[in-house]
Amino acid sequence: MAFITAHWLDACGPKIKTWENLMSKLAAFTKLLFFALLVSVFAACSSTTKVESNLGISGAPDWVNEGTNILNNKDGRLFHGVGSASPMGDPALQRSVSEDRARAEVARILSSYLDVVSSDYLAAAKSGESTANEESVSRQIKNISKVNLTGVRIIGNWRDPKTNIVYSIAELDMNHVKSTLAGVQDMNTDLKRYIESSGDNIFDRVAKEKK
Repeated sequence: MAFITAHWLDACGPKIKTWENLMSKLAAFTKLLFFALLVSVFAACSSTTKVESNLGISGAPDWVNEGTNILNNKDGRLFHGVGSASPMGDPALQRSVSEDRARAEVARILSSYLDVVSSDYLAAAKSGESTANEESVSRQIKNISKVNLTGVRIIGNWRDPKTNIVYSIAELDMNHVKSTLAGVQDMNTDLKRYIESSGDNIFDRVAKEKK
């Protein structure tokens, strides 16, 4: 028995050692591969993904990524509303829906701005000699929103080539708001005067808070 075992070891020993060496090298390679993979994972996690702006749609106009906004820039004091519409089989209808949603966004931010105007005006009226009926002021503010929406215009459209979503931007100029108010006959005189004198300052304050 001892003779057979010794003979078997003499015959197979080199093969066993070769197999052991191979397994040892394979284990070392596996460890090295695992370490490299671990390093790459940590590198990916530590890096930051840079997006162009809020939506991060690559190749899109700035206004698409910035979205609905109230801003004061070289072009003036502007209300910008951005709307979008998914593909619906009719390009003309899709564009129309996108533009309507952009106008609705202008209406929303104009309403928010006028809420601030109303609040500031009522506070000023209460602290001064003039008196203001809150319900009457609220009603006139709503009428201002309706009247001024006639000045909203679509200034751009963009179709995302990857998703076929159409984006539209609508614009309302603050100068149009003030000029429209000047022509309203049945509006509270004090309120009209207040918007004329303080409207731009309130706009700038709201625009700054939106940043």
